[in-house]
Amino acid sequence: MTESPTHDIEQYGYHQELHRSLSFGDLLVYGLVFMVPIAPFGIFGGVFQGSGGMVALAYAIGMVAMMFTALSYSQMSRAFPMAGSVYTYAGRGIAAPVGFLSGWMILLDYVLVPGLLYLIAGVAMNTLFSSIPVWAWLVGFVVLNTAVNYAGIELTAKVNKVMLVAELIVLAIFIVIGIVALAQGKGRGFDFTPIYNGDTFSLSLVFGAVSIAVLSFLGFDGISTLAEENKDSSNAIGRSMVAALLLAGVLFIVQTWVASLLVPHPGRLISQGDPGGTAFYDAAAVASGAWLAKVTALATAIAWGFANSLVAQAATSRLLYAMARDRQLPSFLAKIHRTKGVPVNATLLVAVVSLVLGLYFDSRDDGISLLSTLVNFGALTAFLALHVSVVVHFVVRQGSSSYVKHLVVPVIGFVILAYVLVNAQLQAKWLGLIWFAAGLLVLAILVALGRRPDLTLDDSAPTSHQEAR
Repeated sequence: MTESPTHDIEQYGYHQELHRSLSFGDLLVYGLVFMVPIAPFGIFGGVFQGSGGMVALAYAIGMVAMMFTALSYSQMSRAFPMAGSVYTYAGRGIAAPVGFLSGWMILLDYVLVPGLLYLIAGVAMNTLFSSIPVWAWLVGFVVLNTAVNYAGIELTAKVNKVMLVAELIVLAIFIVIGIVALAQGKGRGFDFTPIYNGDTFSLSLVFGAVSIAVLSFLGFDGISTLAEENKDSSNAIGRSMVAALLLAGVLFIVQTWVASLLVPHPGRLISQGDPGGTAFYDAAAVASGAWLAKVTALATAIAWGFANSLVAQAATSRLLYAMARDRQLPSFLAKIHRTKGVPVNATLLVAVVSLVLGLYFDSRDDGISLLSTLVNFGALTAFLALHVSVVVHFVVRQGSSSYVKHLVVPVIGFVILAYVLVNAQLQAKWLGLIWFAAGLLVLAILVALGRRPDLTLDDSAPTSHQEAR
């Protein structure tokens, strides 16, 4: 018998305000769309250069690293089945101030990623329809996605399913045509260099590329922000995250393996990079001509600018809502639309911020690369706190003897992510540390104003949310 989750958040002092209408299938589709099954299309050249051509290996390691993170998410989502993602899990699993800082760091991912997606999509559409400027595409995508999200999570879920099917069709076309082309002698033919090349392999090289490739995986964690809209048992959150990550990872490895073998000038791509962002489309052209290159480019623009941005905006608004109802962000962000059941002000704020960021970084030559590094650093840092929260909450606080789930898995996940961060770009590290320092300053101001983070573990005492009411 399916466990009813409707009472889960009441023990923590919250009222059920969001609409519980999402099934396991909806959550799985949401995660897949957020990750984008064809995500490597847009950043393939950067990962190819960074990995010395071993793109499939970078994605395989990235999948393993994220799988450990997904398992930790699964444990914490069952313990605390509510919106807020790592902000909630670290805050209740370790301490409220740690939760705030974790939420602050993942905001670097959640708030910036919609702007990044809109920018990539706008640039891609501009290459196909040069008469329409990038800023016009940005505005169009933002308005469209905001309208869909404002209409309610049910409509968002329906749109997600349509977009996922369309992406999978394009991906299937590329993989089938690519494999046939390789069998016909196009490209380099079949070999294992995309998974291992002894001439270029080194751990630091590959893990440096993983720090870029994980951008494609970011989004599986967004499922956790929909915990209060999940109508099935709390187990559905964790199961859908693991399933989405596994399916997406396999698709990423297969498509990048095929594309790597079709790259027309691999040596040049490694030495000179991919400034135009067309490496994947060039590989598609080798397989079947310009038409396939245009199809994959158009699919990238629509997937990143509409499908992925749609769910990213939804996830970001839920994180802002969760922090605002705990008085860690302005209270107007906690407002729920009475009939649509969505955090309306948070949704509109994400739209405005995304548009401003997209327009600003469009004016910079390094806009896409700079935004990408910031997004990755924020997410990976927050994931480190997530792994620690599993150990503290289950092993230290509750004395759990399930050492594999509550100690071994989070420790391995922590070590892998820490190594990825160590090998990340220096600029990303500095900007990420500056953002973290800003979070410490905001936390200090909140404490000085009497709004110190305070998350109660049960209903024995009122939460800040209750007091705010």
